[in-house]
Amino acid sequence: MADHYEQTQDEISPVDLRFSEDEMNAQVDHLTNFIRERVDAMGADGAEIALSGGIDSTATAYLAVEALGAENVHGVLLPKEVNEDENMSDAERVAEDLGIDYDVIGIDSIMEEVLAQGDAETENPSEDEWEGRYVGNTSARVRMTLIYLLANRENRIVLGTGNRAELGTGYVTKYGDGGVDCNPLGNLYKQQVRQVAAHLGVDESVVRKTPTGGMVDYGTDEEEMGMSYDTLDAVLAFHIDGNLPASVTARLTDTSIEAVERIQEFHEESAHKRTPPAEPEPLF
Repeated sequence: MADHYEQTQDEISPVDLRFSEDEMNAQVDHLTNFIRERVDAMGADGAEIALSGGIDSTATAYLAVEALGAENVHGVLLPKEVNEDENMSDAERVAEDLGIDYDVIGIDSIMEEVLAQGDAETENPSEDEWEGRYVGNTSARVRMTLIYLLANRENRIVLGTGNRAELGTGYVTKYGDGGVDCNPLGNLYKQQVRQVAAHLGVDESVVRKTPTGGMVDYGTDEEEMGMSYDTLDAVLAFHIDGNLPASVTARLTDTSIEAVERIQEFHEESAHKRTPPAEPEPLF
């Protein structure tokens, strides 16, 4: 295991949402019990995890090994050309540090074939829309299909890696990285995920790494969202989860009312990603 890394207060702004030591111990027990219970409930033999080299998939992998043992956890790396070599190296290092088996399946050739079959060009999308809506979402769904192929073959469940900040704003592809059997990190804000990871011994370089989506050749997650994850965590905690007015949240988080309202819009517009497909009420 790597040396324990403890974030300092001056690394977290504007609000510290981390757990106390007792809360952290209880949280890790709760999450590992949850993973074991989901595997047992589904009659599975273990868990499958897509490893990206980022903090969320890494924390999930560490929790899974804690819960199930390394022999019952399998990782899969699904790189595209846009993925940085550093991220893939980190993903492999995570698997090797944990002692779990893993596969590497490049998806560029699959994506070329899938996109060639579509006729999205007839809609004349802009370059950004093409990259984000078509290429990005399709990449996530191809990855989901491959993960389930491997999981089904070995009777494993698929562990999602989405956290509370991403799920709360819809920063997830429906039936892509959102297509999983369960989300162990789903109730944790991003800074809490970092704290859990550090507590479990994840290397400091991974804990502090700036997150990227890895679907298209864009910048960081924070650049796409227009604010840092720490600020997003705070806005969600105060305004979305805590029901404080936008004006109060803006003051407490040192951001603008417009930014808070934008996060509110993201949350409302992405509600369909957090709920099962709608169906009409039965008449009889």
